Amino acid sequence: MSRTAAEIATQPTCWRRAAKAAADFDGLPRPGERVAVTGCGTSWFMAIAYAALREAAGQGETDAFASSEFPVGRPYDRVVAITRSGTTTEVLSLLGDLRGTTATVALTADPKTPVMDAADQVAVLDFADEESVVQTRFATTALAFLRAGLGDGVPGVKSIAEAAVDAELAVTEPLPEAVLGAEQWTFLGRGWTYGLALEAGLKMREAAGAWTEAYPAMEYRHGPISITGPGRVAWMFGTLPEGLAGDVDRVGGHLVARQDADPLADLIRAQRLAVALAEAKGYDPDRPRNLSRSVILS
Repeated sequence: MSRTAAEIATQPTCWRRAAKAAADFDGLPRPGERVAVTGCGTSWFMAIAYAALREAAGQGETDAFASSEFPVGRPYDRVVAITRSGTTTEVLSLLGDLRGTTATVALTADPKTPVMDAADQVAVLDFADEESVVQTRFATTALAFLRAGLGDGVPGVKSIAEAAVDAELAVTEPLPEAVLGAEQWTFLGRGWTYGLALEAGLKMREAAGAWTEAYPAMEYRHGPISITGPGRVAWMFGTLPEGLAGDVDRVGGHLVARQDADPLADLIRAQRLAVALAEAKGYDPDRPRNLSRSVILS
C-alpha cells in the first residue's frame, strides 16, 4: 500500500479529532465578521468550500482567494489561511502584508515552520500531517475543523460526526469498474461542493496525470457536457440537479452521484480513484511528477 493510500484511510479518525479541536479553539471567525479564506492549490479549494459553507450558515460574508491573488486593500475582519507545510511563499507573504491591519489565523500541520510567527493565531492539526506530497487527509481535516466551527447551522449539511460515519464506508467500499476504466472524468458541485469538485480534479491530475475537469453543476450543460460520452464519467458531489442524470445518459456518459453520502466523504472515493489510476499506470502516488510538498519561491 502506498503512503497516500494509508493516509487516505485515516480520515474518519482525523475528522473526529478535528471537531474536538475546533471546539477548544478560539480563533475561528465569529458570526457577523467579514472574512476571507486563502491558500494555494488544494488549500485554496478547501477555502472555497468553507467560504460557501459559512455564508450558507448565515454567519457573514465570506470570500475565498488563491493567496497570490488576494486583494490586500480590501477590508476584512479576519483572514483564515490554510497551509499544510507552513512554508508556502505566497501564504507567508500575504500574512506579512496583513500584519497589524487584519486579524489572521492559520491552519497548519507543522508547528515548527514560519507560519507560527506569521499569523496572529494558529491551529495546529499535526495529527493530520502527511508524508505524501499529494494532500488528502490534511485538506479534508482542515475543512472538517472549519466546518465543525460553524456548529449545526448549515442547512442540509451533516455534522462532522455523521460525515465521519460516511467516510468509514468510503475508505473501504469497492470503486465501480466503470469509474476505474474511464478515460476522462468531469467533477461537478454546487455551493460548497464546487470546491470539492475542483479538488477531486486536482487530485486526479496530480497523482495519476489523468484527464479531468471540474465545473459548477449548473454550468455543465453550458458547454462542458460536450466532453462527456461513452467511457467518460460525470461525477456529482452532493444533490444532483434536476434533469442532469438524463442529460448524462443521453450523451452516453456514466454518472456518479452518491446523494446519500456526505460530499466530503465522497471526496475520499475520488482520492482513492486517483491512487488506483496512478498505480495502474506505474506511477508513484506518493511522489507525483513535477511536484514538491511546498512551493518555496526564491
